[in-house]
Amino acid sequence: MNLDLDHRLVAALRAYGTDPRVAGPARALSRAGEHGALWLAAGLTAAAVDGARRGAWLRGTALVAGAHVAGTGVKQIVRRPRPAHVEPLVRTAGRHSFPSSHAASSAAAAVAVGTLGALGVRGRRVVRPLAAAVCLSRLVAGVHYPSDVAAGVALGALTARLGADWMRGAAARD
Repeated sequence: MNLDLDHRLVAALRAYGTDPRVAGPARALSRAGEHGALWLAAGLTAAAVDGARRGAWLRGTALVAGAHVAGTGVKQIVRRPRPAHVEPLVRTAGRHSFPSSHAASSAAAAVAVGTLGALGVRGRRVVRPLAAAVCLSRLVAGVHYPSDVAAGVALGALTARLGADWMRGAAARD
C-alpha cells in the first residue's frame, strides 16, 4: 500500500474518533481485543458450556492465541512504528504496529467460528461484524495503519485456516 495513502487513511479514520459516540465504542473494542482477550474469553466460555464440542472450542481458542502470538512475533521483526501523526485514543502494549495483533486474533476467531459452524448462521452474523469492528477500532483509535490491519487479518485468517483440520478433528472426536 502507498505509505502516503496509509497515513491519510489513518488520519481520516482517527478524525471520526473525535466524536464521543465513536470514541467510546472504539476504546471499548480496542481494550476488549487487547491480547485477544475478547476471543480467548469467548472460546473458553464456549468450551465450558458446549461439552459436546469442548475439544474443538479449545483448539479454536488455541488458534486465536497462536494468531496473536504470531502477530506479536512479526512485530518484533518488522518493528514498524505506530502512527505518530495522530493522537491515539488508547494506550498500547508496545511501540510497533505491523501487523495488528488485534486484527490477527479477530480474524482467527471469525475463521475458527466459521470452521466449527457451532454457532450457526446467527452466530457468524455476530462474530464476523464484531471482529471487523475490533479491527476498525484500531484505525479509529489511531494506533494502526490500514496496512497493519490488513496484514493482521491475513495472518489471523491464515493461522486459523491452517489449523482448521486440527480443529475439525477434535469436533469429530467430541
